Amino acid sequence: MLSPVRNLCVYIFTRFSERMNSPYFTDSVAVLGTCATNTKGESAVNKGGIRRLRSRMAQGIKSEDDSPNVKAEDHEQSISDAPLQTHPETPAETVSSCNNTTTKVKREAVDKQAALTSPRKPRRGRVKVEYEEEEGVELKRERWEPRDWRTQLSFIREMRSKRDAPVDQMGAEKCYDTEAPPEVRRYQVLISLMLSSQTKDHVTAGAMQRLRERELSVDAVLKLDDETLGKLIYPVGFWRTKVKYIKQATALIQQEFGGDIPDTVEGLMRLPGVGPKMAHLAMDIAWNQVSGIGVDTHVHRISNRLGWTKKETNFSIKTRRALEEWLPRDLWSEINWLLVGFGQQVCLPVAPLCSVCLNQHTCPSAHRSSPNKKLKSSPAKPAINGPDDKLASPTALVKEEPADSSLSQRRKNTAKQEVPGNQLTSEEVAPSLLKKRSRRKGRAGAQQN
Repeated sequence: MLSPVRNLCVYIFTRFSERMNSPYFTDSVAVLGTCATNTKGESAVNKGGIRRLRSRMAQGIKSEDDSPNVKAEDHEQSISDAPLQTHPETPAETVSSCNNTTTKVKREAVDKQAALTSPRKPRRGRVKVEYEEEEGVELKRERWEPRDWRTQLSFIREMRSKRDAPVDQMGAEKCYDTEAPPEVRRYQVLISLMLSSQTKDHVTAGAMQRLRERELSVDAVLKLDDETLGKLIYPVGFWRTKVKYIKQATALIQQEFGGDIPDTVEGLMRLPGVGPKMAHLAMDIAWNQVSGIGVDTHVHRISNRLGWTKKETNFSIKTRRALEEWLPRDLWSEINWLLVGFGQQVCLPVAPLCSVCLNQHTCPSAHRSSPNKKLKSSPAKPAINGPDDKLASPTALVKEEPADSSLSQRRKNTAKQEVPGNQLTSEEVAPSLLKKRSRRKGRAGAQQN
C-alpha cells in the first residue's frame, strides 16, 4: 500500500531537485542577489529608465493604432519559450533587460485597459450642423402669411385713392404748424397723438387749432394752468387725465430731453400717457423713422376681420406683433394710414358696408355683423296722439305692486290664465286642483297618525 505513495514522493523530490539545479533558477537567484547588493548604483541608472518608461507609455497611449495589441500572457509565453542564455551577464545588462521587459508588459497592459475603458465615440459635430440646417429649413417653410393679402391690400389702396377720409384731412400729419421750428413741429405731433386717443379726428383737430392759436410749444404749455389747458382741449375724451399727462410729459421733455421730444421708442414711452402706438407713429411722422406699426382700434379690427393674424387677437399689442411677423417692412408706414381711413369709411365698427367693399369675396368676415358689437332692437314706443301726449318714461311703464303681498302673489299665480295665448280650460284646471287637494289630505292624515 505504501509503495505508490513512496514512488510519488520520490518523483516529486527528484523533479524539485532538477528545478533547483537548473541554470534559469540559478541565474534568477544571482540577478536578485545582485539587485539587492547594488541598490545604490542602480538608483542613478533607474532614474533615466523611469523617465524613458513614462515617455514611452505616453507615446504608446497616443499611437494605439500604430501596432496591434499584444496580450501580456502571450508575451510571457514567448519569454518562457525563448532559449536560455548559457553565458553569464553583467548586472547592468540584467537590470536593463528586466526594466525593458517590465516596460513592455506595463505598456501593453495600459493599452489594453485604455482600449476597454475608452472606446471610440462617433463624432457628432457633423450631425449637429445637419440638424441645424434642417431646423432652419423647417422654420423657413413654417413662415406664415395670410391668403390673398396682396389682392386685399391692392383693393384697399383703390378704395382709399380719393383720400377723402377724416384721417386724411384732420389726422396727426395735418395738425401741426408747418412753419414752426423743427422741435416745435415734433412737439405738436406728439400732442396731437396724445389728444387723439379715444377721440374722433374732428374733435382732435378743433383742440389742436385752439392750442395753436394760444401758441403750442413746450414753454407755453408749461406756463398754462390746468384749468386753462382743460378748457382749450375740451371736449376730447378723458380730457382731465390728458391735461395731467400733457403737463407731466412736457416737463419731462424740458428737463431731460432739452425741449425736444425723444428720438427713440423707449424714450417716447417713458413719457406719461404715451403708449406703443403713439411712440411708433411719432417716430414715423416726427422723425421720419419706421420703428414699428402703429395699431389703433381700426387697424386692430380690420386685421382680425381680414384674417391677417394667424389667430384672433384681443389686444392691439398682439395685433402689432402678428402683423410685423409677416408684413414686409416697407409697408409698415403705409398700413396705418390705409386701414384707418378704410375703417372710417367702409369697414365700420358696427354694420360694415360689405356690399360696396371690393374685398367682399375674399374677406372671411364679409356680410357679417361686427364680431364685437351687435345691433340691439329698440323697445316699442307708444304712439303720440296729440300735442299734449308725451313719451312715457321707463319707470312709468312699470306697474305698481299692490301693498298687500298676498294679493300680489295671487295675481302672479293667476297670470297664466289672464294671458290670451296661455288660457286654460276647465278640463285642464280640474285635474291639477284634484292632485293638489289629494296631496294636502295625505299630509294631514300623516300628521294625525
